[in-house]
Amino acid sequence: MTTATHHPSTHTSAVAALNLSKTYGRGDTKVTALKGIDVAFEAGKFTAIMGPSGSGKSTLMHCLAGLDSVNGGTIRIGGTDITVLRDKELTKLRRERIGFVFQAFNLVPTLTAEQNITLPVSLAGGKPDRERFAYVTNALGLTDRLKHRPHELSGGQQQRVAVARALLTSPDVIFADEPTGNLDSHAGAEVLGMLRRSSREMGQSIIMVTHDPVAAAYADRVVLMSDGELVGELLDPTVQTVLAALSKLGA
Repeated sequence: MTTATHHPSTHTSAVAALNLSKTYGRGDTKVTALKGIDVAFEAGKFTAIMGPSGSGKSTLMHCLAGLDSVNGGTIRIGGTDITVLRDKELTKLRRERIGFVFQAFNLVPTLTAEQNITLPVSLAGGKPDRERFAYVTNALGLTDRLKHRPHELSGGQQQRVAVARALLTSPDVIFADEPTGNLDSHAGAEVLGMLRRSSREMGQSIIMVTHDPVAAAYADRVVLMSDGELVGELLDPTVQTVLAALSKLGA
C-alpha cells in the first residue's frame, strides 16, 4: 500500500480535487466529513473508493459529482471548476458530461430498456447517436432485451441497462455508487466486468464507491479513506491486497 501524497494534475485527470473540505451541522453537532482532500482520477481508468463505514467515501463521490456542495477547495471535471458553477450550469454539466450508476438501478418501470437508456438524451431535447447506441447495447449484451420493461429483466440485466444509459453519451466520467449492492455474485461479476471493459476498450473514466473487496479488485486503482481523509492507495488491486489494506483501517 502506498500513501496518497501526490497532488492532482488536471491535464490527464478526468476528475481532480484540491484541498476539498465538507462539514455538516454547526456548533456542537458539527461533523467534518472531508478534511482537505487532494486527489486526482486518471482519465480512462477505473478507480474504486473504499474505507470503513463513515470514512467519507460516499460524501466524496457526491461532492465530486456535483450532487453535494463543498465548504472549501476546488473540483475539476474535464478542466471545469464545478465549485463555481451556478445550479443551472451544474445541472447541465451533470446531464451532458457525467454518467451515474446507482445500487437501485433507477429505471423508469413504464419504459422499455431502450427508452430507459435514451431517456437522459430525450429529456435534454436531443436525439441519441444510433451508432453509439448500437455499439453500447451490443457490448453489454442487451440487443435482444431492448423492448423489455424493467420487470421483465433480471437484476443483472437491469443494471446493464443502467450502465448503457450512463455510457451512451460518452461522459467525461461515470460515478458508480455500490453498483453491485443489489445483485447476486454472478450478476455482480457480469456488471463489474462490463465496467472494466468500458474503461479498457472505450476509454471510459469510472469512479466507483464500494465496500466489496471483490468489486474493488476489478478496478485499476483503489483509493483508501478513513475518517474523512485519504490514507493510501492500491494499484492493480487484488481481493487479498484490498482485504489486507482494509483490515489495517479497521474496516
